[in-house]
Amino acid sequence: MAAQPVALRALLRQRHWKYATFCAEYDKAAKKIDPKLTGGWPSRAQFHRWINGELRGLPYPDACRVLEALFPGWTAEQLFGPITDDQLARAASQAAGDELGPAEPPRLDIDRLLADRFSDVSAVYATRSEFISAMPPHILFGSASKIRACGLSLNLLCQQYADQSLRQLAETGTEIQCLFLDPDGEAIRHREREEGFRAGHLADLTRINIVTLQERVRDKLTTDARARVAIATYDETIRFSITLVDETVGIIQPYMPGRRGVDSPTLVLHRRWPDLGLFPAFETVFSSLWSTSKPL
Repeated sequence: MAAQPVALRALLRQRHWKYATFCAEYDKAAKKIDPKLTGGWPSRAQFHRWINGELRGLPYPDACRVLEALFPGWTAEQLFGPITDDQLARAASQAAGDELGPAEPPRLDIDRLLADRFSDVSAVYATRSEFISAMPPHILFGSASKIRACGLSLNLLCQQYADQSLRQLAETGTEIQCLFLDPDGEAIRHREREEGFRAGHLADLTRINIVTLQERVRDKLTTDARARVAIATYDETIRFSITLVDETVGIIQPYMPGRRGVDSPTLVLHRRWPDLGLFPAFETVFSSLWSTSKPL
């Protein structure tokens, strides 16, 4: 499961407070504590660091005092820590109680708060074909400085992106890591049975892509560029195709029983936080698979 958002962000979202509203409410709370603290709200840049969980510690003590007054029942440590589902529901219930008495809190508010954990999903496509049409590989990879890909045959890189373009990326400094499902392993034979292919069908396609990447791309590079193209295999039950571009964009494609990979949905992620959301979750999956892979 993806990590929870910072509590402060969830509470602001619940109240529909943008930056300007937050500053105004901050001043109201500050004035009750000490009029000298008014105007001490964070800059817009600092505000975004607060709500995106990018602080190494806590704000200055005066700011913590104001925030605790602004959000009664919450400590500064809680406000800048990840919020739990129980806290989300309780906060929504309290807000509803303030306005409506003991009535049942609106379910939609809670759903919106919970959905914040997954708001780094910027697009969803029903099939890979729809994704390719909306986000062509030459646009996706064209200015990348780092590409990490794992899946089955990695057609997105090996079949739908030109060899010359891959070589140019590597020669100009792009780091490329490609992790294929082992064509001689048990996992790919299981996947062939799931998709209803004859034995060896997916394995043959994967071997072609591996050889293409080795002979038509890596072997034709200069020595320095060749070191930037890493190829490896793994033999584990395949669940997702994961393509990470730089540290910001993720393309996630599940493998579903009885359905070809090309017919499965595609999720596009844009990283919003260092350690929250879906992007770092799939980044961890890639790193785990890569750490136990077999280099080629």
